[in-house]
Amino acid sequence: MDWSPRQMDDLERAIVEGTRIQLTRRGTEYVVIPREIRASGPVDTLVGITSTGDELSFPLPEVDDFVVLE
Repeated sequence: MDWSPRQMDDLERAIVEGTRIQLTRRGTEYVVIPREIRASGPVDTLVGITSTGDELSFPLPEVDDFVVLE
């Protein structure tokens, strides 16, 4: 997915507000509370927490779809 400025703004707002997001990566849907975007060399990685408390990392170029949940 090519992240537009609007999508990055939405993601950053979800991080600040602690709003859940739904994203799809490799055909699997995840619902997480985003915590931060980490710069990992040339690729930024989204770090989120699941409802069970597990920390998951998603390289932004591998995300296929993204929605902020209300």
